[in-house]
Amino acid sequence: MAIRQPVVSVLGHVDHGKTKLLDSIRGTSVVSREAGAITQHIGATEVPIEHIYKVCGDLIGKRRFNVPGLLFIDTPGHHSFITLRARGGSLADLAVLVIDIREGLKPQTVESIKILRQYKTPFIIAMNKIDTIQGWMPEKGRPFVAAEKEQQEHTMEAFNERMYHIISLLASEGVPADRYDRIDDFTKAVALVPVSAKEGEGIPDLLLMLVGLAQRFLETQLSNEEGPGKGTILEVKEEKGLGQTLDMILYSGILRRGDTVALGTHGAPLITKVKAILKPKPLDEIRDPRDRFDSVKELYAAAGVKISCQNMDGVIAGAPLMVVSGPGDPALSEMKEESHVRIETEDVGVMIKADAIGSLEALAFEAKASSIPIRKYGIGEISRRDIVDAAAVGTKLTKVILGFNAELSKDAATEMETQPVKVFTNRVVYRLIEEYQQWLDETKKKQDAEKRAEFAFPAKFTILPNCVFHAAKPAIVGVRVLAGRIRPGQRLIMQDGRSAGKIRSIRSGEEVIKEAIQGQEVAVAIDDITIGRQADVGDVMYADLLGSAVREMSKTDMTDDERMTLDEVTAIKRKEEPFWGM
Repeated sequence: MAIRQPVVSVLGHVDHGKTKLLDSIRGTSVVSREAGAITQHIGATEVPIEHIYKVCGDLIGKRRFNVPGLLFIDTPGHHSFITLRARGGSLADLAVLVIDIREGLKPQTVESIKILRQYKTPFIIAMNKIDTIQGWMPEKGRPFVAAEKEQQEHTMEAFNERMYHIISLLASEGVPADRYDRIDDFTKAVALVPVSAKEGEGIPDLLLMLVGLAQRFLETQLSNEEGPGKGTILEVKEEKGLGQTLDMILYSGILRRGDTVALGTHGAPLITKVKAILKPKPLDEIRDPRDRFDSVKELYAAAGVKISCQNMDGVIAGAPLMVVSGPGDPALSEMKEESHVRIETEDVGVMIKADAIGSLEALAFEAKASSIPIRKYGIGEISRRDIVDAAAVGTKLTKVILGFNAELSKDAATEMETQPVKVFTNRVVYRLIEEYQQWLDETKKKQDAEKRAEFAFPAKFTILPNCVFHAAKPAIVGVRVLAGRIRPGQRLIMQDGRSAGKIRSIRSGEEVIKEAIQGQEVAVAIDDITIGRQADVGDVMYADLLGSAVREMSKTDMTDDERMTLDEVTAIKRKEEPFWGM
């Protein structure tokens, strides 16, 4: 039975070497041309079986496979894996989870495992960067089973220690795993393949495992379908000489030049015709090719190609593509549902924009993980209308637009000059989130400082022994600030609730200062109090607070000591006013 090549998705934590691994397989350097050396867009590469035979060499021997090759998908993170839908599930038939042998399981590694389980996608683990183990002697393109025989004993001890640590971490996530060459039943354990993407070591073992597992366990799933083509749109791009084009994965059936196709949009599917099918050469990368594409008349699944259509208005990345009979084809209703973007929104929150469904859902995922509420979202550039919309709702902290691979239009930039809107754009999603969070923290601190200036803030101090410089009119005493901050003008109370005058001034040595903070020892001049009568050495005094301001105070960023002081003042006040501060 003829079978198609399986679609293999590569997942893993940032910087663990996903793209570098594929560069090693195909002999390219895509990773060096990515922003921050981090994958920003979805790529696809076809690795034919002849290349696999050549790379695997002695590992394969004279064995031959029915699988015609492997179609790798490189994603900007596990979020894109979710958006690449096919057959109601994941586009990928198999997955490679890349783990840095030095760092082990990181947050995105754990998320990737959860997603792979959710979609029931079989996967193997590429334990990358074995060349970083002290004493490791690498050799370009060598199988791991040959490489380990050339290493010194202490190097293999260090390797095994790290490997078993990763196996232990995987076990804690419910993933039984072992080195691939020690597994008898691949249905009961996940294969762990040690590799060095930098040196190409272990790549033969990895390719052999993928081809072998595909043929052994996925033969029925990979059977060629002769029906109408079905695919998933990876990116919508402008290409010189071609105009707008679509990068796509054909995962089922046949696609021909001149076919009528339905393309996913925000609304109803767009019906158009295929003008050209451009196929990258084997081992070339669809998003960043080294050679010119081949123009083909027909295409069989599975394949990653670029196509040009008569009309592509409103088409969005991450949406489906189907060969249809026309506008009345019953498959269109199913397709409309599949194209729908589902992002949770709230009444108050930021706006997010991105260039594709995958990018948008990736940004939404990271925003949710960072507890950033989303009020509105969209695909495309940040427009003047977006600026006006963001300015109309919420507070300064939410009059914000986050743009992932989304440019600011000229009209939007002009509109920003008169609107209280903050726009963040970045080509790296986690950096975009970091920039917003840094601004958010700084803005909150500034707002808290402004609020502190509006009313007395929780504070207490004690009068130090041998530091009564003047008993009255005003009393001048040395104090230690126990919590919060004291300022001139603050009224004071004692622990029993009695009034204790008002701070006239604060000195540190010969210098008059505007405030004293926790831990400082300063001289304080206090009006309307006599030391030895209303207060004495060792007494604790509090800043008197307004009950109406307590609720607002509690929203500000207070330390544990400040909150404890607020609770103490509240308890003092409620002895006379039971509902004070409510």
